[in-house]
Amino acid sequence: MTFESSPDLQARRSATQHVFVVEHTVRLSPHLVRVHLGGPAFDAFIGAADPLRLAATEKYVKLMFAKPELGLTPPYDLDELRVRLPLEDLPVRRTYTVRLVDYGARTIAIDFVVHGDEGIAGPWADAAKPDDILSLTGPGGAFAPAPDASIRRLLLGDEAAIPAIAAALESMPTEATGTAAIEVDGPADEIPLAAPSGVDVRWLHRATRGSDGIPAQPGTVLVDAVRAMVPSAGPIEVFGHGERQAMKEIRAVLQDGWGLERRSMSLSAYWALGRAEDSFQAEKREPIGQIFPE
Repeated sequence: MTFESSPDLQARRSATQHVFVVEHTVRLSPHLVRVHLGGPAFDAFIGAADPLRLAATEKYVKLMFAKPELGLTPPYDLDELRVRLPLEDLPVRRTYTVRLVDYGARTIAIDFVVHGDEGIAGPWADAAKPDDILSLTGPGGAFAPAPDASIRRLLLGDEAAIPAIAAALESMPTEATGTAAIEVDGPADEIPLAAPSGVDVRWLHRATRGSDGIPAQPGTVLVDAVRAMVPSAGPIEVFGHGERQAMKEIRAVLQDGWGLERRSMSLSAYWALGRAEDSFQAEKREPIGQIFPE
């Protein structure tokens, strides 16, 4: 089946705000919280979504967060708010992967990486309670594992990529083979993943690689693991998403070292060390933000 939609229709779909209601939350690990969102917005979200993007295993949405003290109620009229509020008081967007769509329960689930009061989305998820509301737009995304079981899979990422990697593993043919390498802080951050028996899931720990008790810098353990891998014969499908510098170095290993074609790799930065999301998103259009050299 072929899914088609015009650019104008895609723009309208992606700009529509859907106001979801928190159903409940689940603590998956010390640093990962799953928020289940439902309410009347579910039907509109599913109905407005491009079927191809909804079927992607790394479908993402743009979450919108407003300062609680301003008392703003979603959906937000951003044009009106820009007129009467200073830039620093406007709702901010954060990009997250939709981990699950439960058509029976009419909910979607989003996993949030939480590190105390760091950031905006993580603290919100950590404190979320039933009946809280959250406005979002989307979904976007296009990647889904190829149905051909003869293609070897290579899935790479950190905590931020766990939802997309987990969804990809679940959608693969049962005969699929390959490796999933996921970098996290330590053993407590590992979560159960359903994977084909032929896919080796490897958890990589920053805490065990640091010197003097200081964990390794994010992304470095994953890069070292990829450098230590031996390329396999035959076609390879790569999904690698995580810290920007790590993805750049992995791109160099796979493209320049292994000789993989760009079309066989879905490599993207979900975040960048030392950058707030607003700066990170703006840099995507600049050379520093490019994973593949032009």
